[in-house]
Amino acid sequence: MPRVAVIAALEREIGGLIRRSSHVEQNHLGRRFTFYELDDNILIAGGIGLEAARRAAEAAIAIYHPDLLHSVGFAGALRPDMRVGDIFRPSLVIDSRDGSRVSIPGGNGMLITYTDVAGAQQKTKLAQAYGAQAIDMEAAAVAVAAAAHGIPFRATKVISDGFEFDMPDLTRFIDAQGRFRNARFAFYAALRPWLWPRVAELARNSRKAARVLGDYLNHPPHLANNPIEAKTI
Repeated sequence: MPRVAVIAALEREIGGLIRRSSHVEQNHLGRRFTFYELDDNILIAGGIGLEAARRAAEAAIAIYHPDLLHSVGFAGALRPDMRVGDIFRPSLVIDSRDGSRVSIPGGNGMLITYTDVAGAQQKTKLAQAYGAQAIDMEAAAVAVAAAAHGIPFRATKVISDGFEFDMPDLTRFIDAQGRFRNARFAFYAALRPWLWPRVAELARNSRKAARVLGDYLNHPPHLANNPIEAKTI
């Protein structure tokens, strides 16, 4: 089987795989990364956002020389029929910064990679502009890294927030390394009781999404079978 580098943003997105893996600390270009090794799969939770995903993908390529890059993790729905817990494997990934596109033969639908955590209004605008099914913050960066090195790419996302769910303002709590500042957000939310129902719903949805994605990825064929070449168009 090919060696697969699974690139996620958060450890909870790949927690089911991490629990069965061994972790290794590696350095690349002055940065320290934690990789999780599981059979022929290399896992990394590289952080939230395009830059964090790019750094993680480049480190995985340089250190492990994978045969396939696999972007996995949470995504927001851009259509009402996309529900929390739905697995989505797109055929097209678009970088919202410049409109560049990477096609993935064998997938179905369009994923937009956006620079910020999108609330309900922004989701509506992106849905109207692109006609996409879902939105994330990392896949396009992983796709570009794969294309630059001539490595096949795929993406598997799970819907963690519905189309009409208005995400709290989370972008301000993501640092330059792509880490989410949980303590700062908890303090911020604690002082704003009107946010409590949304925060509680987000937590429930995230747990469900992580559980579904873990069950899906723990089935070995979904990790490594049929690697396919991504094409920039």
